[in-house]
Amino acid sequence: MNMNTQGKHPRLDLPWSRRAEDVLKSLNVEEEGGLSPQRVKEARSRYGKNWLRETRVRSAWAILAAQFKSVIMILLSVAAGLSFAFSQWIDGIAIVVAMFINAAIGFFTELQAVRSMESLQSMDRVTARVRRDGRPAEISAEEIVPGDIIIVESGNLITADVRITEASKLQVNESPLTGESLPVDKQVEPVAADAILAERASMLYKGTAVSRGSGEGVVVATGMDTEIGTIASLVQEAREEEDPLEKRLNRLGKKLVWIVIAIAAVVAAAGILAGRELFLMIETAIALAVAAIPEGLPIVATVALARGMQRMAKRNALVRRLSAVQTLGSTSVIFSDKTGTLTENQMTVTRILLPEGEVRITGTGIDLHGEIRQNEGKIDPSLDQALEGLFQVSVLCNNASLNMRNEEQFGIHGEDETVGDPEVSPIGDPEVSPIGDPLEIALLVAAAKAGVWKDEVGSAKPEVREVSFDPDVKMMATVHESDGVYEFAVKGAPEAVLSVCTSIGSRENEKKLTEEERSRWLCSNREMAAQGQRMLAAAWKRSRSLREDPYRDLTFIGLISLQDPPRKGIKTSVNDCMKAGIRVIMVTGDQEPTALHVGREIGLIDEGADTRTLPGKGLKEPDELSREERERILKTSIFTRVSPEQKLNLISIHQESGSIVAMTGDGVNDAPALKKANIGVAMGERGQQVAKEAADVILRDDAFSSILVAVRYGRTIFENIRKFVLYLLSGNVGEILIVAFASLIGAPLPLLPLQILFLNAINDAFPALALGMGEGDSRIMERQPHPSHEPIMTRNHWISIGVYGAIIALAVLAAFFIALNVLGLDKTGAVTVSFLTIALSRLWHVFNMREDDSGILKNQVTRNRYVWGALALCTALILSGVYVPQVAHILEVKPPDLRIWTLILGFSFIPAFLGQIWKFIFQKVSRMGKV
Repeated sequence: MNMNTQGKHPRLDLPWSRRAEDVLKSLNVEEEGGLSPQRVKEARSRYGKNWLRETRVRSAWAILAAQFKSVIMILLSVAAGLSFAFSQWIDGIAIVVAMFINAAIGFFTELQAVRSMESLQSMDRVTARVRRDGRPAEISAEEIVPGDIIIVESGNLITADVRITEASKLQVNESPLTGESLPVDKQVEPVAADAILAERASMLYKGTAVSRGSGEGVVVATGMDTEIGTIASLVQEAREEEDPLEKRLNRLGKKLVWIVIAIAAVVAAAGILAGRELFLMIETAIALAVAAIPEGLPIVATVALARGMQRMAKRNALVRRLSAVQTLGSTSVIFSDKTGTLTENQMTVTRILLPEGEVRITGTGIDLHGEIRQNEGKIDPSLDQALEGLFQVSVLCNNASLNMRNEEQFGIHGEDETVGDPEVSPIGDPEVSPIGDPLEIALLVAAAKAGVWKDEVGSAKPEVREVSFDPDVKMMATVHESDGVYEFAVKGAPEAVLSVCTSIGSRENEKKLTEEERSRWLCSNREMAAQGQRMLAAAWKRSRSLREDPYRDLTFIGLISLQDPPRKGIKTSVNDCMKAGIRVIMVTGDQEPTALHVGREIGLIDEGADTRTLPGKGLKEPDELSREERERILKTSIFTRVSPEQKLNLISIHQESGSIVAMTGDGVNDAPALKKANIGVAMGERGQQVAKEAADVILRDDAFSSILVAVRYGRTIFENIRKFVLYLLSGNVGEILIVAFASLIGAPLPLLPLQILFLNAINDAFPALALGMGEGDSRIMERQPHPSHEPIMTRNHWISIGVYGAIIALAVLAAFFIALNVLGLDKTGAVTVSFLTIALSRLWHVFNMREDDSGILKNQVTRNRYVWGALALCTALILSGVYVPQVAHILEVKPPDLRIWTLILGFSFIPAFLGQIWKFIFQKVSRMGKV
C-alpha cells in the first residue's frame, strides 16, 4: 500500500508485512495513549476527513443532451432544418415531434444515472471507538485520522484501514472486498509482503465487518487512500464501453448520410437536366432525402427497448439504462462471481462421516426442511446413537442462534410428535433470522432437521464453561453439567481434533483409535477438502473435573462436511448458456479447490477433467502479456483469488478479443468491473448499493437464470430492430426508386413530396412499431450471439432491401403507367393510383418480415396481434387521406371508383407475393453458400 497516493500521506509501504511495533513507531504513536488532541488537529489538516471523494454527478441536462448525439438524430435535425427552410412546415414539425418523443423516452428511462460514489460515502456515516489522549472515545468515522488507535468488537463496521496490534479470536467478514464466502481469522503477526488482499491476516479494511472476537489496531490509511478508496477510484476511472446497439445504429446512420447526399444530388440533377422546374426538383430531392432517413427508427427502437425493459422487470431483471436491454442480447461472455450467484451464499451441512458409514442431509441454507438419508433411504436420527451424539455436540459447542420467532408452532418446546420425525411436516415455517458464524448456523440447521434443538439440549445439559476457538489450536470446546458429571463437547479442524483423540465411536460403543484408523480418517478429510468441502470434526468426553484439559483423551465421533451449495437450477442455466453460445467464466475470491468443485458441480467444467485454474496472483497487466499468455487467459474458465484491478484486466482482455462481456457482482470489489463490462449485472437481494449503482441491470431474485431471461429478451429485441429497419429501409428505397426512375425518363412524378412524407409518417411508425413488439422466435436461445462487429444490416440484408425496394417500385410504376396510359386517367387520378398502391403494398410488405425458416401463414409476424392492429389503423389513416376532402386536397389526390380500386389492390399485393418467392429463393441460395 502506498500511502502517498494523494501526495500528502507519509510513506508506509506494506504495513501487513511489518511488525505491529514497527508500524506504531513509523506513525509515532503509542498504543496505550493514542493521539493527543494537538496531534489529531495536525493530522486532520494534513490528511483531511476520512471520507471518499465525490464523483461528479451527471446532471439531468447532460442526460437530455445525450439523447441527441446519435448520427440518426443529427440527420433528422438536418432534415427538419431543410424542411423549414423550404416552408415545408408540416414535414418539419412532424420530424421534430418524432425526435422529441424519442428523446423524452430515453431521458426518463435513464434519469437514474450512476451514483456509485454517493453509495460508497454512506459507509462513512457511522461511529468508531478510538483511544485518544489515554482515554477511550466514540467519534464519527469521518473524524478518524492515520495514527488513531481503533478498538473493535463483534458487530463493528471497520471504518479505516488498520494494522492489527491486538487480536482475541478476531474474525472479519471481508466478502465485500474479496468475495471470500466465510469470515477470515485475524492475527497480530505480519504476513508475506506479496500476500494478496484476501491473505493479509494482520490487516482490517474499511467497509468490512467484525463477525467475532475483538481487537485493536492503528489506522494506517483513511479516505481515498484505503483499499476501498482505491476501488472507488477504479469506479471513477473505469471507462464505460459504448453499447453494441449504439455502435451499430451510428454505423447505419453514417451509411445513410452518404446515401441521402447521393440520392438528393442524383435526383435533383436528373430532373433539372430533364427540364423540370428547379424549385420542384429541389423540393423533391429534399423529400426523397427525408424519405431515405427512417424517421421512425429512433422512436421505434426506443419504444422496443422500453417494452423490453418492462418485460424484464416482470421477470425480476430491473434495467437501469435503456440501451442495456439490447446489449444483453449480444452477450458472448458472462463473468460471474461464485458466492451467492452460482452458489447459495449459505453454508450447508451436506454429509456426515461416522464410523458406521456416511449420512447425507438434504436441503440448503437456513431452510429447516430436509431429510437425513443413508443408503438412499431416510432414517430417524434419534435411533442412531452416534449420529444423535454428533448433532448434540454440534449444538452444544456452538455460539450461534437460529433466532426463531414462532418456534412454538414448529414443535420445539414441550411434547410434540413432529420432533425428529422426518415423515411429518412441521406446522408452519418459523421465521428464521440466524445470528452468528455462518458455519455454526449451518450446524444448528442440520441438527434441527434431525430434531435436535439447541434450546432443548442446552436446558438438559447447561453450559458451565467455554474454551473459545483458538486459531493456534484450531478447536473450540464447551463444558456441560449432566447427571453429576461434566461433558466436554469439542469441534474443530479434523487434523487438530484427531490428534487429541484416543478413542472412537458413540457413547455406548467406544473403542481405541489406532494410528491406522487416524490416518484413514485424515485421508478422508483431505479427499473431501480437495473437493471444495469445508471440514469439521466432532469429539466429546466425560469427566468429574470441570478444569480438566478439554483437548485431551477425547472420543472421536465423526467428520462434518459443509459447503456453499450450488443454487437450484444453476446447472441447467449454465448448460443453457452453452447452448446459446455464451461462455460462463467464474471469477472468485475463494481458493482453487472450492472453485473447482463448484465448477464441476454446475457443469462449468467437465466432471473429473484435469482443469487448471488461474490465480489472480499470477495475472499480468494486459499490455505485458505474451500471445501465449493471452490465449491461455481467454481459454480459462475459472479464476481464483482475483482482485478488483485484475477483474478489470480480464474484462479488457476479452473485450479486446471481440467479446461482449457481462459481469455479475454484489460487493464493493465488483463495482469497477460492473462499470467496465459492456453490461453490469448486480444482485438485488444481497448486493451492496455501490454495486447496484454501478450496474446496468439489477436482479431482484439474485438468480443466474434471470440473466438468461434478460438475454433472451435482448436477442429478441435485436431481431425485432433488424426486422423493422429492413421493413423501413426497403419501403423507403421503393419510394426513392419510383421518383428517381420517373425523373430520369422525364415522366410525371408518381409521388409528390408531401405524399412521401405522409406515407412515411404512417408506414414508418405503426407497422414498424408492431414489429418491434414481437415476442420473438422460440428457438432464439439455441443460436450463437451476434458478433460485436456485425452491423444491424448485413450484406444479405442490404441485398434484400434492394430487391424488396425494386419489387415495390416496379409494382407501383406499373400501376401508375396503366392508370395513365391504359385507363386514360388524368395526372391527379394516376398519382392517386400510385399513392394508394405504394401505401397498401408497404402495409402488406410487413408479412415479408417473417423468419427465414418459419411458415408462410404461421409465423411470428402473423401471430403478432400488434401487427394486425397496426394494419387496421394504417388502412383507416390511408383511406382518410383520400376520402377526407381537406386532407385529399393537401395531398392532391381524389377518391377512386371500383375499377380503379381493383387496379390498386391487385398491384399492391404483388410485392407481398413476389417477396415470399424471393425469400424462398434467397434461402436456398444462402444455404448453398453462394450469397
